[in-house]
Amino acid sequence: MPLFVLPFPAIDPVLLSIGPFAIRWYALAYIAGILLGWVYARAIIRNERLWGGKAPLTVAQFDDFVLWVTLGIILGGRIGYVLFYNPAHFAAHPLEALQLWHGGMSFHGGFTGCVIAVMAFARKHKIPTLSLGDITCAVGPIGIFLGRLANFINGELWGRAADVPWAIVFPGAGSVPRHPSQLYEAVLEGLVLLIALAVLVRRGALRKPGFIIGAFAAIYAVARIVCEFFREPDAQLGFLWGGATMGQLLSIPLFLFGLFLMTYASRRRA
Repeated sequence: MPLFVLPFPAIDPVLLSIGPFAIRWYALAYIAGILLGWVYARAIIRNERLWGGKAPLTVAQFDDFVLWVTLGIILGGRIGYVLFYNPAHFAAHPLEALQLWHGGMSFHGGFTGCVIAVMAFARKHKIPTLSLGDITCAVGPIGIFLGRLANFINGELWGRAADVPWAIVFPGAGSVPRHPSQLYEAVLEGLVLLIALAVLVRRGALRKPGFIIGAFAAIYAVARIVCEFFREPDAQLGFLWGGATMGQLLSIPLFLFGLFLMTYASRRRA
């Protein structure tokens, strides 16, 4: 056991309760991520310098898209969790799949849902699919960052046993000090990814439709694979092929998709 162990900050996952209704930090993270991403996206669309001219879609069109992508993230994230992480349990208890307030969302499922929302909205409104996807991915890390902080507040998705000075004993995880892997993910998958994409946007990446989507996928995949080495795998799955986790295995095709899309976008004329 390490010489120093940080106490877990006992923050109530429920911010406010009114009768049978409860406002949870986890839900607020999703709401705040969507709202802040919306504001950032509007700024990107308005900045003609980033596009080398007028953006291929309007602020009003993106305003209409927000509801579509919100549904895509929530439905895709939940369906992904049901299929990838606990199919046997939900097959036996199908109604629990609808109980979003009990947690259980998959990033890879949410990303897939987001892709479907982008393709459907772009086709319906006759706007460039890749450009809409670029904007969505450029702002997406905001929600990832806030979501990982909410995971930490909930004391869920904790890390593996550790002897580092910042190890934490999580409630429900026994007396073993563990990596605060949620915070690692918040930094790498959220802040670092957000900054990297912002730099690419400022350097003209939006003029190569699809490049930001590819960079988002590739950088996130690498960050997730690294963070999974510090995160305890889901109890119902454990370690899979070669000691890899489900998060790592799902990130491999995501990384390859990102490389393909960056290469494709780079070879196209701006």
